[in-house]
Amino acid sequence: MVGGAFDITFMSCLPNMIVMAPADEVELVNLVVTATHVDDRPICFRYPRAHDTGSTGCQIGKGRVLVEGKDVALLGYGVMVKNCLRARSLLASLDIHVIVADARFCKPLDIKLVRELCKEHTFLITVEEGSVGGFASHIVQFIALDGQLDGKI
Repeated sequence: MVGGAFDITFMSCLPNMIVMAPADEVELVNLVVTATHVDDRPICFRYPRAHDTGSTGCQIGKGRVLVEGKDVALLGYGVMVKNCLRARSLLASLDIHVIVADARFCKPLDIKLVRELCKEHTFLITVEEGSVGGFASHIVQFIALDGQLDGKI
């Protein structure tokens, strides 16, 4: 589906739905390949308007770290990952070291990645195109229920 302000909200509330968003065209191909291997539950993905080719797929519910950093964590979802990389470059000029992660999936959430970001950083910033009930809502709900708000973050 082409993104909209509320698509994350209404798709992620459906039982067993896998909700994913590629950061770029190559990731879109990865996620389409991944979707072809899933036959036990529904899948939706948001996609960027561009074109490119070639990739191999990825593990359902697994995000990825694009750039390491120690001060601030930026967790991007979908095409907003590019903005996270731009922000990292700007902050680097101020000697602020930012880790940039691509969540890839809103549902299922990569809880291992989110826990690691919470444990290792004082600030976790989510960046998305969604709205109320979107990706950030899933992150906040997880870190609250997981007790991460009582820790470093």
